[in-house]
Amino acid sequence: MVGGRARSRSPRDLAEDPQNWPHADLSGHVAAAVVQAIAATLAEVIAGQGLSFRRLAVLSGVNRQTINDLVAGRCWPDVATIAQLEAGLGMRLWPVSPGGCGGS
Repeated sequence: MVGGRARSRSPRDLAEDPQNWPHADLSGHVAAAVVQAIAATLAEVIAGQGLSFRRLAVLSGVNRQTINDLVAGRCWPDVATIAQLEAGLGMRLWPVSPGGCGGS
């Protein structure tokens, strides 16, 4: 489980180039890279569907500020938050990696 000092910094702050979030280099930070992939997908869906953070909050039951923080890379979302966002959007946000927990 990721904890301690690894989570004392936001995923964005672990990047070599945080100003490029959500496409920044996160080499060596597997958990932060997963959060980054979720944030990038979420940002694309929001833009593609013309959703506001407020509307997504209503659809998902996730606080608007939490959604904002996730997209900006300022937080470590928990599984419940990701599950609620996925249910609200009707799509998967968690990245699938071959051989990993999300793999088939």
